Amino acid sequence: MAPRPILTVAEMARADRAAVEAGTPVLVLMQRAGRAVARAMEARFERQPVRILCGPGDNGGDGYVAAAELSARGWPVVVEALASPATAAARAARDAWPGPVVPWGEEGPERLVVDALFGAGLNRPLDAPVVRRLEALARRSAQLVAVDVPSGISGDTGSPVGPAAASAVLTVTFQARKPAHVLLPGRERCGEIVVADIGLGALESRLFENDPDLWLDRFPWPGAAGHKHSRGRLGVISGGPWNTGAARLAARAGLRAGAGLVTLVSPRDALAVNAAHVEAIMLAPGDDAEEVGEACSEMDAVLVGPAAGVGEVTRDKVLALGRTGAALVIDADAITVFRGAPAELFALLDVDDVLTPHAGEFERLFPGLLAASVTRIEATREAARRAGAVVLLKGGDTVVAHPDGRAAVSLNAPPWLATAGSGDVLAGFIGGLLAQGTGGFDAACAGAWIHGEAAERFGPGLISEDLPDLAPAVLSDLFARH
Repeated sequence: MAPRPILTVAEMARADRAAVEAGTPVLVLMQRAGRAVARAMEARFERQPVRILCGPGDNGGDGYVAAAELSARGWPVVVEALASPATAAARAARDAWPGPVVPWGEEGPERLVVDALFGAGLNRPLDAPVVRRLEALARRSAQLVAVDVPSGISGDTGSPVGPAAASAVLTVTFQARKPAHVLLPGRERCGEIVVADIGLGALESRLFENDPDLWLDRFPWPGAAGHKHSRGRLGVISGGPWNTGAARLAARAGLRAGAGLVTLVSPRDALAVNAAHVEAIMLAPGDDAEEVGEACSEMDAVLVGPAAGVGEVTRDKVLALGRTGAALVIDADAITVFRGAPAELFALLDVDDVLTPHAGEFERLFPGLLAASVTRIEATREAARRAGAVVLLKGGDTVVAHPDGRAAVSLNAPPWLATAGSGDVLAGFIGGLLAQGTGGFDAACAGAWIHGEAAERFGPGLISEDLPDLAPAVLSDLFARH
């Protein structure tokens, strides 16, 4: 399947207009959307009384169509209208609804409610009557189904546009997810998300859902004639004797991701500690920048940062690695040591190197950028442009961006990943893929997806040590799909 785009509100509006200009009337698109809402509800809920809240625009028109469709399927339906329809298509949909339309705020017994009030394009806070109505529904634990996005959530940011916003158990959107469906807190407020095809055809976007359809056809599966050297050589830089575990986690993850040879480059006083805990992973001494550069001179990729130490020694090691020609994963302490001098780091990076900061580390390299950006997507894109490298901004809505403007958002970052060491494993997965020749953007996207999928499969109780050994089952399923 093709990669799935994520569309801004403006991009979706252009896609709608293009469909209309190509000969599909707005009312036909509305009918497809409303019927999709009805189908999604019928697939997930027992037939029961339902109340549909309709706004004045085309989102309300979708609601009238859904009402008619559900009623025709035997559902008891009441429509509650906020205002009269304001568009021709919405008026036509209202006229085709044969059932009752009750005044706004008139309470009823229905516990299943459809929010067809405003949709993704709302750019102002909800009015007081709408807020009161939504609060009343929440107090009696009504289940809300949102058409496009829950009312009060910006389609472009996923954030409430005012002090109040709805929360849904199910959101049905059309043709493609919007940023509100992938960015927090909007993603959580949407509940389950169904993307319904309403026949808009191919969509142009530089923003995608991060799942295998985005990168699987370029995944580095080994060939029959392959050997350990052809599968890629990954170096992982270890910290001192009291700080070796993070690098070992990353090294094991790199092996599990398919790298043929993984070497821990370790200070001499940490070699014995590392040797006591590794088997297939090799060891090489590296006390200073010169030794690290020499040890990694023939590596295909190198990961530096996990528990490496925040000091001049780590900084010098990173600078030496930049001269090796290996693809780099810069993580954790290797990011922090360039606080105050990010240009020095950026000067040694190229487009297939990968920076993997969490929000705090991001701030150290790009001061003020996250706060000044409308969303994490814009911030990560700008960071990648400045760095001239791929940037993966970790979080519950992990964003990966390439310097050329491509970006992807992960949808599978379960809360079980909030455990010490999980970021080291993620960096190792990415390093293992880079070592096999995968481009930086694909390696970061695939590594993040595998990381999330492994955690989803394990569930509660996950610790970082579990993650590398969960990867083979994930990879096996990917291989079968490939």
